[in-house]
Amino acid sequence: MNLYIRLLLLRVLSAFRPRMGLWDTARTPFRVMPTDLDVLGHMNNGKFLTLMDLGRLDLMLRTGMWQKISEKGWYPVVAGQSITYRRSLNPFKKFDLYTRLVGFDGPWVYVEQHFCIGRTLYAQAAVRARFLKKSGGTVDPADLVALTGEEVQEGVPHWMVAWTAATKPMTEFVPGDAA
Repeated sequence: MNLYIRLLLLRVLSAFRPRMGLWDTARTPFRVMPTDLDVLGHMNNGKFLTLMDLGRLDLMLRTGMWQKISEKGWYPVVAGQSITYRRSLNPFKKFDLYTRLVGFDGPWVYVEQHFCIGRTLYAQAAVRARFLKKSGGTVDPADLVALTGEEVQEGVPHWMVAWTAATKPMTEFVPGDAA
C-alpha cells in the first residue's frame, strides 16, 4: 500500500516540479517510513530497489519521455541492476534519490542512481534496461533515440559494458546438490 501512495504522490507532484532535459539529473525526495524497515530497524535492501523504480519514473515524467513512450505503446523493463550499500537509512530520515541517464549501448539504456542525505552517499546503483513494445518485441534503439528529440550522448563507461557481458544470463539452470 505504501508504494501505491508514493506512486500516486509522485505522479501528482511531478506535474509541479521543474521540467528536465534527458541528460539532467532528477532529484526525488523521500523519507524512510516504518513500512520500509527490515527486522534490524533500517531500510530494507529490497525497498531501495523499489524506490529506484520511482526515481526512474520521476525522470521519465519530468523529461516528457513517459508520455512519448506510452503513446507509442512502449514500456521500460529492468534487465539488470547492481547496488552497493554504504550506510543504513534509519526510520523517518529524509533522503534524496538522484537518477541520471548514462547512455545507450545497443538495445540497452544505462542509468545511475544515488541515495544521499546532503552530500553523504548511502547507496549507489547501476541499472541496465531496455524498452519493449506492448505489441511484442524490443524497441529498436534508433527509434528510441529518435523519440528523445535530444542529441544523444553515445557510449557508456567501459565498466558498464563489461558488467553487461559478465552478467549475461544462463540459458538453463542445472541445480547442484539440493537438499
